[in-house]
Amino acid sequence: MEKIYIALVDTPGFFADIIRKVTKITYCHVALSFDAQLREVYSVGRRKPSVPFFAGVIRENTEEILHVFPDAKYRITRLDCTKEQKELLRKKMEECYVHRFQYHYCVIGLPFILLHKPFYQKNYYTCSSFLARMLMEQGILMFAKHFSLVTPRDFLELEQTELMFEGKLVDFLRCRKDDTVKGEAYGT
Repeated sequence: MEKIYIALVDTPGFFADIIRKVTKITYCHVALSFDAQLREVYSVGRRKPSVPFFAGVIRENTEEILHVFPDAKYRITRLDCTKEQKELLRKKMEECYVHRFQYHYCVIGLPFILLHKPFYQKNYYTCSSFLARMLMEQGILMFAKHFSLVTPRDFLELEQTELMFEGKLVDFLRCRKDDTVKGEAYGT
């Protein structure tokens, strides 16, 4: 079996505050990494961490996130998948990234989540709906609802994942720099 990593993130901001109120959890953002060190991370998020108005498919840079949000908190879990699923998922994420300016944040979909009504506009996603769709298409995870209704809470409550780290991003990056984050071995 192979592993992929789901990072739940707590950062400040207007939309983050709305998401926290709707989901009733601290974490307002979700991202996917192909490695335990979070060096290859994809999500639908801010194109520049300091500018909240332009969002789409991105490759996250944890060092840049730390610079903009020094108090950011992360919860990192790992999830099993097959080698083929991981390769297909990576290929799909790379393809989305190449066409990243065709993807946008689905602000208009947020009220539909509150109403529990599926809503999808081509290439418009929330961070959690994008990740849910990608994982569902590869058969890695299945949710009992339309991907557009998946929230960070759904990723927090996944039973198939194993907690790898929870705490401040600065502490995680310190462990990574000290080379104490090795594959599967880092503490909670």
